[in-house]
Amino acid sequence: MPDYAVVGKGVPKLDASAKSNGQSQYIADMSFPNMLHGKILRSPYPHAKILNVDVSQAKALRGVKAVITGKDILPVKFGIVPFAADQHALCIGKVRHPGDSVAAVAAVDEDTAEEALSLIKVEYELLPAVFDPEEAMKPGAPIIHEGVENNTSARMLKNFGDVDQAFRESDVIREDRYRTQPNNHAPLEPHGCISIWHPENKVTIRCSTQIPFFLRRNLAKAVGLEEKDVRVIKTIVGGGFGQKIDMFASDVCATLLSKMTCRPVKIVINREEVFLSTRQRHPMIITVKTGAKKDGTFTAQDFKLIADGGGYNSTAPLVITASVYFLMIPYILKNLRYEGCHVYTNKPVGGAMRGHGIPQVRFAVESNLDNLANELGIDPVDLRMKNALYVGYKHPAKYRINTCGFKDALTKTADAIDWKAKKGTGIGIAGSSFPCGPKNMSHIGAGAIVEINIDGGVNILSGAADIGQGTETVLAQIAAEEMGVKYESVRVTAADTGITPLDAGTFGSGVTFRAGNAMRAAAEDARRQLQEVVADKLEAKADDIVFRDERVYVKGSPDKGIDFAEAIKYYRYLDKPMPIVGRGFYMPDSAEPTTLLKEDGNFSVAYTFIAQAAEVKVDRETGQVELETIATAHDCGFMLNPLNVEGQLEGSVAGGVGMAFYEDLPHVDGEYLNANLIDYRMPTSLEIPKKIISIPIETVEPLGPFGAKESGEGNQVATAPAIANAVYDAVGVHINELPLTPERVLRAMEENSGRAR
Repeated sequence: MPDYAVVGKGVPKLDASAKSNGQSQYIADMSFPNMLHGKILRSPYPHAKILNVDVSQAKALRGVKAVITGKDILPVKFGIVPFAADQHALCIGKVRHPGDSVAAVAAVDEDTAEEALSLIKVEYELLPAVFDPEEAMKPGAPIIHEGVENNTSARMLKNFGDVDQAFRESDVIREDRYRTQPNNHAPLEPHGCISIWHPENKVTIRCSTQIPFFLRRNLAKAVGLEEKDVRVIKTIVGGGFGQKIDMFASDVCATLLSKMTCRPVKIVINREEVFLSTRQRHPMIITVKTGAKKDGTFTAQDFKLIADGGGYNSTAPLVITASVYFLMIPYILKNLRYEGCHVYTNKPVGGAMRGHGIPQVRFAVESNLDNLANELGIDPVDLRMKNALYVGYKHPAKYRINTCGFKDALTKTADAIDWKAKKGTGIGIAGSSFPCGPKNMSHIGAGAIVEINIDGGVNILSGAADIGQGTETVLAQIAAEEMGVKYESVRVTAADTGITPLDAGTFGSGVTFRAGNAMRAAAEDARRQLQEVVADKLEAKADDIVFRDERVYVKGSPDKGIDFAEAIKYYRYLDKPMPIVGRGFYMPDSAEPTTLLKEDGNFSVAYTFIAQAAEVKVDRETGQVELETIATAHDCGFMLNPLNVEGQLEGSVAGGVGMAFYEDLPHVDGEYLNANLIDYRMPTSLEIPKKIISIPIETVEPLGPFGAKESGEGNQVATAPAIANAVYDAVGVHINELPLTPERVLRAMEENSGRAR
């Protein structure tokens, strides 16, 4: 597909900046000749019929080149999960939350586009709205999506073992109810894209996305093209954390406006739009009941979850699936009953955020376990050790546990925090686990290409999307290790659907697993082609040829060899085709999350295991909590890049601290009161723990590239419950709602004091 900026009436003009793979800069900094700027008009109301949209004045404004409404788009619903798709790029018929998209304009500059939005007249008929998911489920509640009973768009029931009988055999049963709050990902870079509709009815879109190939599929459907006619180029992404997995109105609107104007169209949304119109971590209402024997052996668990999804589905089926399957790990739990519901409300939309539903449920479970330990008179660490999962355990949900360092993680975390000496002074512990790249619907694998050029340089191509976690660094390391060349010799081209092989995208901590295994296979393929030629020259067997330190030599005889560059010249001397091209593909042997709604199965190829301990000081006069230390032990397999792992673990802890103490989105009629980076509180360097102790637990995973597993995302899951349990240890009462504000801590202490009297 030619890649050029379009000027005038479809006359192509080549643009040098458009020839790169798009990874040299952020969207906000990019520009094309004759580029237009787009803006989206958003609803101020949580729930309303759209009676009429008058765009005549906006179209008449000088500098405005196009205006579109719901009448101008294909009535195609989109969503990250195809069977749950329920959203239009521009609303057709009604709006379902503040910030819902109603119309879009393209103009010669941003100021003109903003002015045009103010000239669009929308006639609304206000409808009753509902903001609490429990209220939304009641008969007679406002209907947000027609045909959806009780506003429950996804429901999952699971039953393992005989829960009722297990409860009857329990010595202690503890039941608690918890609430978690919405969190916004708040990436430093807001969402943006530049779309170019080519005269031959093809599209090139540059955007900040985590899943280029999924976006290609969804955008093609939304604008009426085939996938082969859409090229998605991921630019540098200034933070994602799951928020840049979905397709958004900006992607579709920029594309359609480009089609109408025959010019590139750029849309970069503002900070308030990030909060109101993208995605957030699902707030949840959770009831958990756990039974145990006197010795602490878990007998059964009954779990009810209500996820507040806001106005649309996004990842609805996936979030309630991930929630239940990670109730059954990292502990042995043979009897489980689960009911999970995803419920529509007239608030901004819930979606994937770091941990994707698992941080919420583990906050509930780990808090409940500390209450259970107290009633049993068992130390919380000992309770977890007794029930810890192990390799070879026959899992009721059909998991396959190849490696598990959970007991080591618990022991080393407790030692690092000085558990035995400090228990009762404000320390808490929590366990968690995480997948290493589950399958995800149709795009389930990863491909890779390795090219060895005549000059000895190595080019690698991968569809994997680096969003700051170091994907391209690790892939280059893997290729360099397999080829025996310097890391600096490897050049990476990634995440461009026009030139790179298929990749599922960045989600579920599966990038290193999927793309890393594919890259290793591709490098092995390329090396094998060169290996056979060198073996002939060195009069050895091909399997005995070693590639290391820029040399190619016979195993056991380092002196019997040649430099890597000389090997390339010899290969070329024999008139072999150049470049040498190696190909690799990897598809995880795991169950798709969408099928788990009906059947059990191995959720992931491998699993990581995490334990975290927190130490806090609580001011009993004010309820203020000071976080002293976090110790985190993460079973991450073999560390491909130890410095990167350490950075991921510490960054993940910082995000968990935000969930525990600061991040929340209070609203009035569905509209957030703090939709900006001034009022939305996130931890800075002053709020993170004074001391973070990172403890990698290395277990060599046989299915991972060089034995690697996930590191980082799963680590955040344990932070909030570890802190909540530390506060419990300090003040003697659990706060069952996040965030742990001073007001909530003080109120809990006062209520507990009243009960004691």
